Amino acid sequence: MGYRNGDVSHWMHAGAAPAFGPAALEDAYDLVVVGGGLTGLWTAYYALQRDPGARIVVLEAVEVGYGASGRNGGWLSPLLPGNRAVYARQSEGGADGVVAFQHEMFAAIDEVLDVLEREDIHADQVRGGQLTLAPTPAAMARVKATREAHLRFGYEPSQVVLLDAEQTRARVNSVTAHGGLLYPETARVDPAKLTRGLAEVLRRRGVVISEHTPAREVTAHRVRTDRGWIDAGRIAVCLEAYTSRLLGGRKVIPVNSSMIVTDPLPAWAWEQIGWEGRECLNDSAHTFVYAQRTADDRIAIGGRGTPYKYGSGTPGHGASDPRTTTNLRRRLESMFPGVYFPVAHAWRGVIGVTRDWCATVTHDERAGVGSVYGFAGHGVTATNLAARTLLDRLDGHDSPLTRLPWNEHRTRQWEPEPLRWLGVHGMYTLFGLADRWEEHTQAEKTALPARIGSRIAGLHEGSGRRRG
Repeated sequence: MGYRNGDVSHWMHAGAAPAFGPAALEDAYDLVVVGGGLTGLWTAYYALQRDPGARIVVLEAVEVGYGASGRNGGWLSPLLPGNRAVYARQSEGGADGVVAFQHEMFAAIDEVLDVLEREDIHADQVRGGQLTLAPTPAAMARVKATREAHLRFGYEPSQVVLLDAEQTRARVNSVTAHGGLLYPETARVDPAKLTRGLAEVLRRRGVVISEHTPAREVTAHRVRTDRGWIDAGRIAVCLEAYTSRLLGGRKVIPVNSSMIVTDPLPAWAWEQIGWEGRECLNDSAHTFVYAQRTADDRIAIGGRGTPYKYGSGTPGHGASDPRTTTNLRRRLESMFPGVYFPVAHAWRGVIGVTRDWCATVTHDERAGVGSVYGFAGHGVTATNLAARTLLDRLDGHDSPLTRLPWNEHRTRQWEPEPLRWLGVHGMYTLFGLADRWEEHTQAEKTALPARIGSRIAGLHEGSGRRRG
C-alpha cells in the first residue's frame, strides 16, 4: 500500500501527544465532563476560569482527541453548524436570531486564537482565510448565491468576497477554478496540537483528565464508569457522533469523512500551485473536498468517501478504504496537473449529523445534565461557542448565548435501518451523479439530482447554499 492507514490520524500520529492515561477518581466532582474532545475540553477550560477552585474531571473513553477533534481538517471557520433556514423558521428570534448566531461564530474565531496566544499553545495557527473554489459554471452560480445568503444572515461584504477566475488562481492556481469565494476571517490549525495543548493546560491547573474511562450511564447528577459511580453537581455530555451510544435514541448519526496527507512537496511544486497565503481550501462541488497547506508544506485533503456504515458504525482507529484514498489523490491531480502527490497517511473519522443537519445545545435542569451534538463537520470553531453556551445553561445564566437558536433545537429522529443507510448513500449517489453531469456538460445551473438530494435530505436553504 505504501502509506500509513489509520492510527487515528496524521495529526495525532505526528504530534508529540502527552499521555494522560486512566486517572485516580474521586467519588464526587463539581463538574463531570464526558468526552475528551474540543467541546468537553473547552467546557472544562471556561468552568475553571469562572471558578478556579472547582473540582472538574474529564472522562474520555479512549484518548484525548480520539474522535473528530483529532481527525478533522483544522479549519477555524465562521460557517454555522446548521441549516440557517431551519433555525430561522423554528426559533423565536427568526432570522435575527441566526444573524446573532453568525456574529458569535465570528467572535469565537477571535476567542480561540486569543486563548492559543494567551496559553502559549502552538497549534500551527495561521489566519490565511478560506477559499472556496468553483470547479464548474454551475458551481460558480452556487458560489454567488451562497454569498447573497451569507449577506442576509449576518456577514459583512468584507467577510465574504467574490473572486473571479483570475483573482482565484492568483491565490491558488487550480486549473479547474472558474472563480471563488474568500472568507478572510478563517484560520488554519493543527487540530491535534490544539486539542492536546488545551488538555495539557487543564492538567497543569488541576483538572483531572482520565483516558480509557468510558462513561456507561448518565442519570440525574451521577455518571457510571467501569470503576463505579461518580456524583456530579453538573454533567456535560460532549460526545458528538458518539452521543446516541450514551444517551440513546437516534438523535445523531456518525457520517464518515476521510482524509489523506501528502509527503512534504518540493519548492517547484509550490511555485506551480501557489497557495502562499495558506488559505483553508475547499470547492463548491456537491461531493466537495476540504484541504489545508500544513506548516511543513504537505497538503491535507478530505472528503466524504464511503459516507455511512450500516447500523451507525464508527471507524475505530480510522483505517480508510483504498478507493477513497485514490479518489482524494485524484482530486488533487485534477486541480493541480503536473504535480505528483505521494500519499503519506490516510485516515477517517465521523462527524455527528442530526436529521435536519442542525446542531443543538440541550439542558435538563432537574438532572443537572447538558449536552451538545450535531456539528456536521463545522465543529472546530463551534465547539468553543457551544462550550460557553452549555456552561451558561448549566450555571443557570440568562445570556445572549443561551438565546441563540441552537438552544433546545428539536429535530426528529433518524429513520430506522435499513432506511437510514439507503437514505444517506442515496443522497451521496445523487450528488456524485450531479457533479459528473455538471463537469461533463459545463452546465450553468445545478443538476437536477443534486436539487432532489438536497431537498430530500433537508439540506436546502432556499438560497443555493447546500451543506454536507
